[in-house]
Amino acid sequence: MNKDTQTPILTLTLNPALDMSTLVPKLVPDQKLRCTEPLLDPGGGGLNVSRAIAGLGGESLALVALGGLTGDRLAGLIRAEGVPFLALTAPGETRQSLTVTAQDTGQQYRFMLPGPVWSDADQDRVFMLLRASARAGAIGVISGSQPPGVPVDFPARLARSMPGLNVVLDTSGAALHEAVSHPIPNLFVLRMDGEEAEEMAGRALPDRKDSADFAAELVQRGVAQRVIIARGADGSVMVDAYSRIFAKAAKVKVKSKVGAGDSFVAGFVLALARGQDSAHALALGAAAASAAVMTDATQLCRVEDVMRLLPECVVTEV
Repeated sequence: MNKDTQTPILTLTLNPALDMSTLVPKLVPDQKLRCTEPLLDPGGGGLNVSRAIAGLGGESLALVALGGLTGDRLAGLIRAEGVPFLALTAPGETRQSLTVTAQDTGQQYRFMLPGPVWSDADQDRVFMLLRASARAGAIGVISGSQPPGVPVDFPARLARSMPGLNVVLDTSGAALHEAVSHPIPNLFVLRMDGEEAEEMAGRALPDRKDSADFAAELVQRGVAQRVIIARGADGSVMVDAYSRIFAKAAKVKVKSKVGAGDSFVAGFVLALARGQDSAHALALGAAAASAAVMTDATQLCRVEDVMRLLPECVVTEV
């Protein structure tokens, strides 16, 4: 399937952020720390997925909740990147985040503000818009943190408002626990990282087979049709009712891990949207994640890096 016949992809970001990243010589308490000129990027899980999809030559529509002057500035950054988006009215000021890298150690510190609190009325507006925007057979990506004020089952409510869509859920914390303990009917893909998987499993998952075994348990319980567990620098495992496969991560020099998960989701869903099989989708996701950690701060994967690394992301059975 080529770009012209790509299945539509819809991403949802209800708690986006204006991402600022900067450098300091070193972190010292109780002193004024002189920072370099900050880099500004539009941030938030689903929005990052749409940005990475655009960078890979694909198409998506990003639904993004924006509010206040920060929201206006964020909208300008999204337009500048040429990412198609539809702005939703957020209840307050869009949040900001700050990533500071200490040059003496190379360590990175990330400060995330919480974002505005959502009321029931705010949530209902999103449900109505999703029902109006949903196109049967499309891929819907729910990724990133949930806004303050929403219930723990909010991703399930969002999924119910996207009838006919193949929903991909990449979340964390209480929302992930809820999705595992109370499965979302017909969830297309659930993705989590290795630490989250070990927490969900209640045991260590030291090797690929262990990750695949736990993912298979979730598939058998009806948690999702496909379960992906990211194993960091090792790669990613994916299990469905028919296969257990692993895509090796490329060996690269890590600059920043920010955006690796979102880049993975972008590569994975874009491959599926172009009609490619699960193995190729997992490999493209692994290559995109590997490429993302090569970039500075909050930058995402670059298509030239992804294509160069793709042959290293070999897929094998587990």
